[in-house]
Amino acid sequence: MKILSKDQIYAADKATEQVEAIPSFNLMERAGGYAFQYIHQRLQGQPVTIKIFCGIGNNGGDGLVIARNLVENGYSVKTYIVSYSENRSKDFLDALEELKKKASKWPEVLKSAADFPEIAPEDLVVDCIFGIGLNRPADTWVQHLFKLINESRAYTLAIDVPSGMAIDQIIPDSEVIRATVVLTFQTPKLAFFLPQSGRFINNWEVLDIGLDRNYLNSVKTKAQLIGKTEAQQMYRPRSKFSHKGTYGHTLLVAGSYGKMGAAILSNKACLSAGAGLVTAYSTRQGLPILQTSVPEVMVVADRHNGDFIEEIQFDIEPNIIGIGPGLGMHKATQKAFEDFLKINKTPLVLDADALNMLSENKALLDLLPKYSILTPHPKELERLIGEWKDDFDKLEKAEAFSSKYDCVLVCKDAHTIVVFEGNYYVNNSGNPGMATGGSGDVLTGVLTGLVAQGYDPLTAAIFGSFIHGRAADIAINHTGYEGLTAGVIIEFLGQAFLDLFNEPEKQAQK
Repeated sequence: MKILSKDQIYAADKATEQVEAIPSFNLMERAGGYAFQYIHQRLQGQPVTIKIFCGIGNNGGDGLVIARNLVENGYSVKTYIVSYSENRSKDFLDALEELKKKASKWPEVLKSAADFPEIAPEDLVVDCIFGIGLNRPADTWVQHLFKLINESRAYTLAIDVPSGMAIDQIIPDSEVIRATVVLTFQTPKLAFFLPQSGRFINNWEVLDIGLDRNYLNSVKTKAQLIGKTEAQQMYRPRSKFSHKGTYGHTLLVAGSYGKMGAAILSNKACLSAGAGLVTAYSTRQGLPILQTSVPEVMVVADRHNGDFIEEIQFDIEPNIIGIGPGLGMHKATQKAFEDFLKINKTPLVLDADALNMLSENKALLDLLPKYSILTPHPKELERLIGEWKDDFDKLEKAEAFSSKYDCVLVCKDAHTIVVFEGNYYVNNSGNPGMATGGSGDVLTGVLTGLVAQGYDPLTAAIFGSFIHGRAADIAINHTGYEGLTAGVIIEFLGQAFLDLFNEPEKQAQK
């Protein structure tokens, strides 16, 4: 799904108005009408008090349209206009006149904290104060209203975006309405998926308000949301007449004393992601551990008897090499890593201590093969690209890093974002149960296994991130968040592949 920027959303509105030859107010009627239908389908006339807080721009106009529809259908509605300026948009004023024709009681105007109404936990709050155009902190008294709504614990439905949130920047030290659900028009916003802003949203749903399809289909967006539909299109089906050689040979360089679990997890995940052959490269003391724990893999050890890898030399020709999980940062390992990079021509997936070694000696980044996949968690990413002032700045720095080193950067987080050639691919699978040791090692194995099978590095990074998260989503139905472990994620990788083509069960007709 395309994630439109603010300018692209405005352009989509204009394109729709021109193609359909309608005034902008008609589009407001449509948006507010669809939001009303969402509310009406769920309430079915229940006697709940609905309190709608409207700004004075077009987002506020959407709220007035919702209010009018609710009044016409017999709901108990109290409408408030948050008058933070004397300027009103024309469409807002038109919507206000239409509401006045239907409502027995006109909206109350709020001009300061003294005007605030009481908000009960059993109320339904509809937030229509600010839309996507916000680019600065709201007035202090308006932020106090946000805080009142948040502290009320009322079910809060935000229209398009939660008030106080900008969609293309982080507004520092600004109160934001913590929405129970955001009804966002036509497309989710990138801010929904970033830690600093996404934390204000419990859930979101897209309302298709019928913006011009030609524009939506043709516009090129910087960001895309990757869900099941997108992942289905990336899947490579297997041929009946294929064999293990068809699906590639991977080499995973991983493990050290006390960290052989990372090697086990990455190798198991690589197998479960579908690699034809997997060879583990580790220390001699790790050899019996790997042979016993993962009998399906072959094992190559360095020639030393130490607790860590001191050389990376092998006589096989893998299609892809994954390197980093559990390696440690011993000086001998760093030297072995540098020597390896100087002669290596094989595609790479780099994680964990391989990333840490790169961040300590950034000259090594120039030795990476083109389109290497790097999979940093936030702290590893910071070591690579430097500190950032906010999440949007982080993405810009990640984009510059990816461009400079021609690499696919997998920025792991609650919503993992793959950055490549100026584009962002936002993963929409996964859950908080994945915040457990070893999850990243599993992802390394998955990505390595996919590249071995012939997926190009970008597709492997995007598709693998989705499958990794989807396996965890299926697993938590059995374990809960707290009981999820990295090993369990591996066990459900097969289910994640099957789920790509599972149709949802149809409800029986009454």
